[in-house]
Amino acid sequence: MLYPSIDKMLGIVGSKYSLVVAASRRARQLREGSKSDLEQPRSHKQVGIALEEIYGGVVKLKPEVEEPATIEK
Repeated sequence: MLYPSIDKMLGIVGSKYSLVVAASRRARQLREGSKSDLEQPRSHKQVGIALEEIYGGVVKLKPEVEEPATIEK
């Protein structure tokens, strides 16, 4: 089973599109050198860590008019 579950993630984010955009933006930040606030993430890949951060509330999504969502840290 994947962690975090897509069903639980949709309860937080609202749509699959917003989730994909937010996770990809955060994963890119992690790849470029940003550090994660998670002590021991389950995943070793940036996309998995980004999803765990969104699920855990470490990263908040801020909806905007022009773009579907941006990441606040």
